[in-house]
Amino acid sequence: MKGDFPMRVAAALLTLAVLAPAHAIAKAPPSAEARTAAALDRIASDSAQLRIFLQAMPKGGDLHNHLGGSVYAEDFLAWADEAGLCIATDTDTIVPPPCDAPNRVPAHGLTADAARYERVIDAISTRGFENGVGDPRIPGHDRFFSTFAAFGAASRGNSGRMIAAAREQAAYDRVSYLELMTLPRAMLDLMPAVMAVSDPTDFEALAKSIAPGMPAAITKARADMDHDEANAAAIEGCGGASPTPACTVETRYLVSALRNLAPAQVFAQLALGFALAEADPRFVGINIVAPEHEPVPRRDYSLHMRMIAFLHARHPNVAMSLHAGELTLGLVPPRDLRFHIHDAVTVAGARRIGHGVDIAYEADAPALLRRMASDHVAVEINLTSNAVILGVKGKEHPLKLYRAAGVPVVLSTDDEGVSRSDMTNEYLRAVTEQGLRYPDLKQIARDGLQYAFVQGPSLWAARAGGARVPACANGASPACTTFLATSPRATLQWKLERDFASFEAASSKNSPPF
Repeated sequence: MKGDFPMRVAAALLTLAVLAPAHAIAKAPPSAEARTAAALDRIASDSAQLRIFLQAMPKGGDLHNHLGGSVYAEDFLAWADEAGLCIATDTDTIVPPPCDAPNRVPAHGLTADAARYERVIDAISTRGFENGVGDPRIPGHDRFFSTFAAFGAASRGNSGRMIAAAREQAAYDRVSYLELMTLPRAMLDLMPAVMAVSDPTDFEALAKSIAPGMPAAITKARADMDHDEANAAAIEGCGGASPTPACTVETRYLVSALRNLAPAQVFAQLALGFALAEADPRFVGINIVAPEHEPVPRRDYSLHMRMIAFLHARHPNVAMSLHAGELTLGLVPPRDLRFHIHDAVTVAGARRIGHGVDIAYEADAPALLRRMASDHVAVEINLTSNAVILGVKGKEHPLKLYRAAGVPVVLSTDDEGVSRSDMTNEYLRAVTEQGLRYPDLKQIARDGLQYAFVQGPSLWAARAGGARVPACANGASPACTTFLATSPRATLQWKLERDFASFEAASSKNSPPF
């Protein structure tokens, strides 16, 4: 027995040597990311503390943002005041002069009439709708979509101000990239020629009719954007001694077509969108907008998808994000819920879907979800908008369904000015209504850049947040610097990772409660 003692001691020491690293690993402090996730878990039911936490969180990109709907009513009223516009006292909407006509008062000086001022705010936004403000006989979709005509007079000629306002809010919400949906005024120049074509299903004839006017329309649209961006930059102080944070928000544009016009007019808008996206790198794709449930969009939905497929064949490098499935049971007949998302993906070839709320009603939803997951077709989720327009929120919302199926999702604002929301509120609703937690939100923020249409390859070899491309696999290096210089997308992603590291270090050090 005594002769075995040295061997037993040696074996015990060897066991300790093997176990020691494992013990050290087990006792290692949690990472900053884990501590940040734990901090959110502790405050998930405290909306006030959650707002502080999420306000500071980096959020990547906002990929579904209508420029016209991004502006708050108070800004429109200020611009109406400056421009000498009027208020229609019977509808509380902004209208052109003369202001001495019946049922008209000047917008100038409206701030002195607080009661009327507040009524106008409610008329040109959906303020308070979820809390019962407004006529209960008017559904959310009618109130929402009526606002665009209600403030339209104040938006004209103010696109530069609107871009500046959208970027200011994005910077405050720590959104580093915007894709703004726009309607170039040059579209109107193509309408007379295309309306002369008798058969709106003859796409070749439609394309031929507008071909002579297309170069001038492209030139005009680009010049208009030059003007608008210059105005926005001047407002923000970009290039000056004291630029505002808005100057750091990278911005691109999606050319949108109104789907509630005559078929030939929709084609002309789409055609300009494809051509403009091919001609100018600021325009990174196309979209189709306007209420999907209205009679004309319902009637022409399949026709529109075929138009887009036709034009995409001519412009294969142009990206497409399409509004599809912004519907729910009861708003339209069930037959209109069965194919909209499917056709946007499989016929038109959309790379992203806006809203996608009626996915569960699709004719073969499981197969469509598998297709979207395998093809990496992302869905732009607009929680506040869906609650106001469709009355769909909480457990009724398909966000969890998409995530369970492996379909990439991003959070976006839709029309934050109209719905009186912001990106931080969308993240807050994702936590409080959808049960998402910090790792989920971080993935969504990363995917907001991964599925953006901004130019350049990704920082990530595959899944956002996974392995990096070889040039940047080992962190900062000359090879990585060279790679980032060639890719605006990867540059945004690199910055987002730096911002996450700073946020997590601060959040884990100053853990809530604050």
